[in-house]
Amino acid sequence: MRLDRKVVLVTGGSAGIGAAVVERLAAAGARIVVHGRDAVRTTAVAERSGGVPVIGDLVAPEAVLTAALRAYGQIDVLVANAGQGWSGPFAQMPVDQLERLVAVDLLAPLRLVRCLLPAMIERRSGHIALVGSVAGRTAVAGEAVYAATKAALDIFAESLRLEVRGSGVTVSLTLPGVVDTGFFAARGRPYDRKYPRPLPAEVVARAVVDAISNDRAEVWAPGWLRVAPTVRALAPGLYRRLAARFGEQVVPR
Repeated sequence: MRLDRKVVLVTGGSAGIGAAVVERLAAAGARIVVHGRDAVRTTAVAERSGGVPVIGDLVAPEAVLTAALRAYGQIDVLVANAGQGWSGPFAQMPVDQLERLVAVDLLAPLRLVRCLLPAMIERRSGHIALVGSVAGRTAVAGEAVYAATKAALDIFAESLRLEVRGSGVTVSLTLPGVVDTGFFAARGRPYDRKYPRPLPAEVVARAVVDAISNDRAEVWAPGWLRVAPTVRALAPGLYRRLAARFGEQVVPR
């Protein structure tokens, strides 16, 4: 897909991966709708990229989409990047936090795709770019709900790709590992492991935009992360022993 003059909605575009994606899309000539919850940061990113800011909570994604469509009349590409985390034992997770993670990390992308897909199919052109996580393929202790939403998004991408085959609409899934953003502080526990080191958000943004431009079904950032799910599939017993030893541990509070 040539991105020049294409209208792209980037959710969670006010910081981190989303802001880096916006920057690369702007450089490619796209017209961008920058979504975020923080009005100051979202507006600043939009101004730097020549885009349009849309402020809103993705618990109600249709309101965000209505504002986005008001800007340009259509959306050619959806980058479903927004996400939240929560760290701690599942037995202690507040129910309202559980429901919010599912709403923002899973239901919001599905609802946005459901709203945008019919028009893309009618135009026989469009791209759905979903940002998943290695957590959805390998699981993470202390982030059971986050990992579950990313696993569901993973299989949704695969299923949707089969459905729209030949329609002119394409679907990509980017699977990042640890990224140097504010995600970890926001989840309630900073990233404190020595390895793997967090990637710059720009590396993941490059993968997202490459997937859109070159119709790549799946992109890993970094690429070597493919090893973990491969081991899990081929040698599940070995994988679980390694995960128990090296996986992220959570001490009940």
